[in-house]
Amino acid sequence: MRKIAFQGAHGSYSEEAAISLGEVETVPCRTLSDVFEIVESGGGEGIVPVENSIEGSIVRTYDLLKDSTVQISREVILKISHCLITNPGTDLKSIRRVYSHPQALGQCEQYLRELNYEALPTYDTAGSLELVKREKGSAAIASERAAKMYDMEILEKGIQMSPENYTRFFVISAHDADPTGADKTSIVFSTKHLPGSLYHCLEIFAKAELNLMKIESRPILGQPWSYNFYLDFEGHKADAGSKKALKELKKRTIFLKVLGSYPKGVNR
Repeated sequence: MRKIAFQGAHGSYSEEAAISLGEVETVPCRTLSDVFEIVESGGGEGIVPVENSIEGSIVRTYDLLKDSTVQISREVILKISHCLITNPGTDLKSIRRVYSHPQALGQCEQYLRELNYEALPTYDTAGSLELVKREKGSAAIASERAAKMYDMEILEKGIQMSPENYTRFFVISAHDADPTGADKTSIVFSTKHLPGSLYHCLEIFAKAELNLMKIESRPILGQPWSYNFYLDFEGHKADAGSKKALKELKKRTIFLKVLGSYPKGVNR
C-alpha cells in the first residue's frame, strides 16, 4: 500500500488531503522536517501544506523544498471548513481558551476576536484536541472529521473568515511526475543585485508564452536583504517551450533549482 507521511496527528487536514489520493497508509510526523526526512530516506512519499487562500504561504515548506532532494510530484487543493470543538456537554459561554495550529487560528481570527477567546498556538489542528480533552474551559479548532475521531462535540461549524477557504498541498516524492498536458512547474532562483535583473528573468516566460501562476520572495539565510524567488508556471519541464525557457533562465540567474513538475490540482 502507498505510504504517505504528513505533519500532525491523525485527523489533521494534511491527512485528509493524503486520503483524497486513494488507498494509502498515512504516517503522522511531529514536524514538516520529519516528513521531508522520511521521503529523503526512501520511507515513502509525503504531503505538505504550501499555501492557504486566506493566510498565504507556509514559508517553512518553501525553505525545506529549496534545501531538499525531494521533488514535487502532485498538487492537492482541499477546501477547509473549521469547527469549534470541545468536550461533550461544554457550554459555549464557559470557553476561555482556544487551541489550534497558527494557520487555523489566523483563518478564524475574526471569530475568535468577536468572542474574546484567547488563541493559543499548537503544532497541529487535530493534535490540539488532546489538550482540550484534559482541560476544562477550552476548545480547539479542527475539522469535523477530527471531532468524530476523538469523540468530541462540535459547537460551531464554518468559523473561518471566508467560506472559500482552500489549502494547497504538495505531494513530495523521489521523482516528479510525467507530463499530462495539464501541468505546473515550480522553481526557485536568485539573481544578481543589478537593475532589471528580476525583470529580465520574468521576460523569458512572457516571450515563451508561459503563464506565471505565482511568484514569491524569501530571504536568503546569512545574506540580509538578499532573496530567493519562488515561481510557478503552467507547463512541464519536459515540454519544449519550458526546456528552452529554463535553459535561458539559468544564464540570467546565480542560482536555479527546479522543484518539480506535476499535474495541476483542482479544488476539492
